[in-house]
Parts: sequence; structure tokens; C-alpha cells
Amino acid sequence: MNDVAKTRVLVCDDEALARLRLRRLVESAHMEVTAEAASGREAVEFAGRTRPDVVLMDIRMPDMDGLEAAAHLQKMDHPPAVIFCTAYEEHALQAFRVHAVDYLLKPVNGDDLRRALNRTRSLNRVQIAEMSHKLAVNRTGRRRHLSARTHRGLELVPVEEVRYFQADQKYVAVHFDGGYVLIDEPLKSLEQEFGDLFVRIHRSTLVSLHFIESMENSAQGHFEVHLRGVRRALPVSRRHMAGLRRALTGKG
Repeated sequence: MNDVAKTRVLVCDDEALARLRLRRLVESAHMEVTAEAASGREAVEFAGRTRPDVVLMDIRMPDMDGLEAAAHLQKMDHPPAVIFCTAYEEHALQAFRVHAVDYLLKPVNGDDLRRALNRTRSLNRVQIAEMSHKLAVNRTGRRRHLSARTHRGLELVPVEEVRYFQADQKYVAVHFDGGYVLIDEPLKSLEQEFGDLFVRIHRSTLVSLHFIESMENSAQGHFEVHLRGVRRALPVSRRHMAGLRRALTGKG
């Protein structure tokens, strides 16, 4: 990481006054604020553009919380160090358990912030990436977004917009209204995480219950599922017919 005078910091908090206070503390320590974000999603997007060394991250935020945002940030080519800043002390043990680089309670003290930033400087990028990976594995709660590295950088897809997941060799294609992205996650783990939102219709396919329009018998005698916003029908394997019927009954 650069020396303190050139450390690049992204500030993320959903409260404007909290962002202003953090900005002043960072600038008083002769560091550069590269961007301010009002949500975890903005933090991920801005981090991809500004490449900060450190992200000061609130935990409780709407749309995407700080823990999920930190998990997405670890997928960057050069993930920033993450320092959590929050008013809720119950998060402290969780943050340390998942090996966050550091944790500060609000209102953040300038001396505490400088010590936390110095700690991030003592860690190399391999250590920071390893901590971020453990954070991703151990975080609690279900994600609201999926992230994929594409030619556009780190791309976020809201889970509620996903039509279906389809396994493709070592990757899973995430199909949504804007196209699809590839993620390096097993279909089984996605089924476990989002099992109340998606149903398996084939060994390689999970479909969103929300977007199912109909199930029909094809001319070839096989059942197919039609999804809203998807042109082609998706085949249903005989093995998964019963589970699909149960899911559709529950949906209705």
C-alpha cells in the first residue's frame, strides 16, 4: 500500500453526516477520499472505478449491507482493505470472527482511525485478500446481489432480477433481463442459499419461481417451463417434476 500521505480511501455510509465526518477525519490525516458511497452497492461500483486502498464501510445499510459489499469487493483484481465503522457493538465480535481488517465504533475517533489505517499498511495484499475471502465465506444472511468479473469490471446483478441459473462446465451462467454473466459458484450452493426463491428443474438448471409463467408438454412429449422475459422454453427433467409441481403449488 502507498504511504499514509497517498493512501486512497473510499467512504461508505448511508448517512450524509457520517460520511462528512469520516471525510474530514481522512483528510485531516492527509489522505485522499476517492469517493463517497451511500450504500454497499455504490461502494462496490465506486471501488471498481476509483481503485481505493481502503474502504471505510458502515455495516447496516439498505439495499446491500457492508458485510455483503465487502464480500463482493474481495473479487476485485486488487481488493481494498475494509475497515468497518458502525454504531452497533453487537457486530464487533462478528467482524473480528470473519477476520475483518479492523472495526471502529461510531462516532469514529481520529486517533483510532489512524491506528486502523496503519494496521492495514502492515498487511500485504495476499493477507488482505485472504481476510476478505474468509469474510465472504463466514458472513451471515442471504445476499441480495451476485457479482461477476466481466470486461466491464465487477458487475452486480440483483438476485430478484435473475430469471434462471444454468451450470456450464465449471461456471454457472446467471441469466437476467440484461443478458447473462458467469460466476464461479456451484449450482448446489446457490440452491441452498436461494432455495425458497428458485426451484431446480434439471440437474443443470434453477429457475426463479417469480418469473415462471407456465409449464407445458412439448411436441416431443417432454415438459418445459416458460419464464417471463425469456424467449426459449427450458426443459424439465422427469426426476425434478415432482419438486417443481410442489413448488408451483406452494407459489399459487
